[in-house]
Amino acid sequence: MDQHFDRLLRDAITARGLSLERLHARLSQRGIKVSLASLSNWQRGKCRPERSQSLRALHALEEILALPGDTLIASLGPPRPRGRWVSHVPGAVPYRDLCPEAGSLQRLLGEIKNVTDGQLALLSYHDHITTGTDRDERSVRTRAVFQARSDGVDRHVAIHYNERSHLPEDFSASFCRLGRVKKDEPAGLTALELLFDRPLAAGETYVVEYEFRYRKRGPQALFYNRWFRFPAHAYLLTVQFAPGATPVRCFRTHQPTTATPPADVGELRLSGWDSVHIADVEVRPGVHGVRWEWA
Repeated sequence: MDQHFDRLLRDAITARGLSLERLHARLSQRGIKVSLASLSNWQRGKCRPERSQSLRALHALEEILALPGDTLIASLGPPRPRGRWVSHVPGAVPYRDLCPEAGSLQRLLGEIKNVTDGQLALLSYHDHITTGTDRDERSVRTRAVFQARSDGVDRHVAIHYNERSHLPEDFSASFCRLGRVKKDEPAGLTALELLFDRPLAAGETYVVEYEFRYRKRGPQALFYNRWFRFPAHAYLLTVQFAPGATPVRCFRTHQPTTATPPADVGELRLSGWDSVHIADVEVRPGVHGVRWEWA
């Protein structure tokens, strides 16, 4: 695919000098019903046409925008796979076993229409947490390496949870584009859609980086946990404390499911650079993290 669908459509609309309202009217004249919201989402990369009526609209758009036949269709790439893949991943556990607000999280994921759930194998995660001089959470930056289980997967949904219902204000991403952001403040949940630059082929790997940040004072920081619904090859968690605001003790923690209380696996030594970390391979599903105690 030489050019992404959304960029190709956006450039063609700009070149013809047509508004979305005018495009909508031209399609309606041909008996094709596509909402203005869909046209806007297509050109912004929020979603892509897949239903038969939408594909019919693409052929009409090619004529209206004076594009060669099948130009838009070809730029779509393979259709996104659908279905409930979670049950096909050995060892997978549902969100209700990991998240205290599983019902709210499932609702947010439903709003994003996370149809690729379970189609990315987790090769590695690196979470880097920073805390401030007020012993508050400042940011969580993650680098993730995925491998597609099937053709067509083109996104990942990142989750941030704070049990004090203090949501981060800023988001950023590298090697991908920010898509939809859904929040449930009472539940303390933020879901962030990350759009890859292309649909992946089965077996292909992909790297993303993303960050959740607080502009001012963040919530009190006492621990950080990563939920693993699926097995992962490797996990690295680093916590960077502000100089002069370091804890007196740090512990590695593990919780198989929310049905069991978290347990301290072992005490961790704070480095001379005011940081602590855990590293593991062949990570099994569950809740893995670090907690610390302030003086």
